[in-house]
Amino acid sequence: MLKQTHFARKGMLLAAAAGAVAGATVAASAAPGAIPYRQQVSNDMRKCAPGAGPAVRVTVNGVNASEGRIRVQSYLGTKSDWLEKGRWINRIEAPAREGTMTFCVPLPRTGTYGIAVRHDTNGNGKTDITKDGGGMSNNPSINIFNLGKPSYTKTAFEVGPGVTSITINMRYM
Repeated sequence: MLKQTHFARKGMLLAAAAGAVAGATVAASAAPGAIPYRQQVSNDMRKCAPGAGPAVRVTVNGVNASEGRIRVQSYLGTKSDWLEKGRWINRIEAPAREGTMTFCVPLPRTGTYGIAVRHDTNGNGKTDITKDGGGMSNNPSINIFNLGKPSYTKTAFEVGPGVTSITINMRYM
């Protein structure tokens, strides 16, 4: 009976140690590569100052009215993430200002990304095709067949350790 208890205790200790090692290994391997999805961030231009990054300085041209809100969202430049619900990384929202607006979008690491911009003209939180505007990194053509969702291959761009600057031209119907 004593031997059984000794072996049972030893087995439980080994199992606990193996579980702790496995948990630490998963945590260590997940942490560096994990993408923090759905982060609402402020438009802090200091994150695009010289020596900062990785980040994207996004110049948005052609905002047609100082009404509603502008939303800028970053995505991984992959098929599985680009414009997929809940797969955005960082989102900045600001009151719309007619003309040109500039945003600084911080990113978790270097890599391939895409940026989507939306102008919710009446601020109702819904897409009104005939009133709202939009644009994307690399300014791909948008037509009735793709309804504003061009392939990730047309919108993806590389971000290095510093600040990458891009320009997005807004489009309205």
